[in-house]
Amino acid sequence: DCTGHGVPGAMVSVVCNNALNRTVREYGLTNPAEILNKTREIVVQEFEKSDDDVKDGMDISLCCLELSGSYATLQWAGANNPLWIIRKHELIEVKPNKQPIGKTDNPLPFTTHEIQLQKGDTIYVFTDGFADQFGGEKGKKFMYKPFKELLLSIQNKTMEEQKIVLEQHFENWKGNLEQVDDVCVIGVRI
Repeated sequence: DCTGHGVPGAMVSVVCNNALNRTVREYGLTNPAEILNKTREIVVQEFEKSDDDVKDGMDISLCCLELSGSYATLQWAGANNPLWIIRKHELIEVKPNKQPIGKTDNPLPFTTHEIQLQKGDTIYVFTDGFADQFGGEKGKKFMYKPFKELLLSIQNKTMEEQKIVLEQHFENWKGNLEQVDDVCVIGVRI
């Protein structure tokens, strides 16, 4: 999820996407934190070529899922975006590094979290678009607590059914108000 609007925002998206692809294809990195560190390095180098002082960047959740027999291992790193795992009707939040991919004061290395997943776990990565959408009776933001509660309430549904419920809930919440941001929610059931 890249910050910025219009043409400058689109340029940030292209630079970040290209850097992410180069990091994996040219440098062959597979560890999520290493991928984010190298992607940031490339993005900052590209921004420094510009005469403009680019303050925009990218927030991302990056997963590497390894399936082996009856268990799965998830490696995950996040730049401002968390990872949510729902296990037996309990939501586990894995916190991201609180920094974007891009220029930032005092950048720190990103952290890879390794999580042993269990059969029936559902993992979610997402942008802030759903929680930040204005709507409802008072025209307020949806927020993260109701978003968590919504995901918890649909765990008995298939992933296809969850998609439909999320889309309907979002549209009902938004009502006649304008959509304020891109919305991306990715869910995977183990």
